[in-house]
Amino acid sequence: MSYKTLLFDIDNTLLDFYSAEKHALQALLAEMDIELTGEHLATYQRINRKLWQAFEQGEITKHEIEDQRFYRFFKQLGQIVDGDQMEEKYHHYLDQRHELLGNSKAVLEKLVHDYDLYVVTNGGATTQYKRLKAAQLDHLFKDIFISEEIGYQKPMIEYFNYVFSQISNLNKKNTLLIGDSLTADILGGKQANIETVWLNAQKITNTTSIKPDYTIYNLEELLPILMKDPLKATSIT
Repeated sequence: MSYKTLLFDIDNTLLDFYSAEKHALQALLAEMDIELTGEHLATYQRINRKLWQAFEQGEITKHEIEDQRFYRFFKQLGQIVDGDQMEEKYHHYLDQRHELLGNSKAVLEKLVHDYDLYVVTNGGATTQYKRLKAAQLDHLFKDIFISEEIGYQKPMIEYFNYVFSQISNLNKKNTLLIGDSLTADILGGKQANIETVWLNAQKITNTTSIKPDYTIYNLEELLPILMKDPLKATSIT
């Protein structure tokens, strides 16, 4: 298959969100003289993941995630806090971190000459723009599509219909979506009738019925998929 349009997720696809998340939580808890433990991190991630899954399914709004996740997390720690206030502080710390995931920048810099690159993300608009700019990735994309600005989120077909309507001369057969989330990226791509690449950097087992067209474990492995002749897939050094 010959591809032309590449749609990239951001978190844990291009940028190391786990690292940024851990830093932000450490700083937030430090304000309250609490040391972040592995148990704390696991508790927060469990609460956060459940809320995001509900958001992806259209059951709650983005604001409900932001209002509830820290309220529920701190309640587990025996404290009652203002969820919105904690969310604002968390984003202050999160915005400061923009570590690249592997060789993502080098891969994008190679691809930008031959492909049309776009961002498709469910993250918050302010945070994502700041982190992409700080990581010096923003200029590599023709456009950035953020669910908060569109009013729909991955995997909703309405989200992808909007994205497709904004890309001139888009051909779904030549479009590929690359992301780390089976339930947002891969399912969304399938429902939108485009091919997908699951970036499984954590090397987890896929126990769902959602099947990507390709699975890779680092972004550099995308190169052979994109090139008709695998021998032309030059490694990033």
